[in-house]
Amino acid sequence: MRPGAPLLDARDLVRSYAMRRGMFGRVAEVRAVDGVSLRVERGRTLGLVGESGCGKSTTGRLLLGMEPADAGSVSFEGQPMPPAGSAAWRALRARMQMVFQDPLGALDRRLPIGAQVAEPLEIHRIGDRATRPARVDELLKAVGLRADQAARYPHELSGGQRQRAVLARALATEPALLVCDEPISALDVSIQAQVMNLLVELQDRLGLGMVFVSHDL
Repeated sequence: MRPGAPLLDARDLVRSYAMRRGMFGRVAEVRAVDGVSLRVERGRTLGLVGESGCGKSTTGRLLLGMEPADAGSVSFEGQPMPPAGSAAWRALRARMQMVFQDPLGALDRRLPIGAQVAEPLEIHRIGDRATRPARVDELLKAVGLRADQAARYPHELSGGQRQRAVLARALATEPALLVCDEPISALDVSIQAQVMNLLVELQDRLGLGMVFVSHDL
């Protein structure tokens, strides 16, 4: 980490896709992201707001290296983003996490919540089999869920509870950055404020940098 460097620094990002116009039409290039530059400081939130289809979610994936950019660069903590799929990139992903729009789609319906929150701990070899259950309980408590809810399956939780479980899983590796891709748009209006307040509380407590993607200003 370079002293004084921003948490995340993206410069001139470009991402294009080849799209066919109609069944027999010619293939044309559609530029989803065109020269986007942004900077995120530690403990601060940057909002990406725009209509559906304008490239917000694509930009979020580019920032985390989940999708390759055709041009431009991304630096995290002052260091260039490693190539996607490399050992260095997989290790770095522990420091940056994504919270997806649909919590039910982001969770495995076949596994209890506790097992899914523990999964990042196992992938990144954090703790051991004896200590991970206590860490899962701690993470669930941090997002306002009870320890006994670790045994429940996604369909047994409300939409707001599922998004809290997704947040607990994202926080398991103690990331410095969260990219939140429309994290409340799939929730009832009555639950949206609860999740927003939770994100603010977690940011204040943990010093997270956030990129918040939304179509709703």
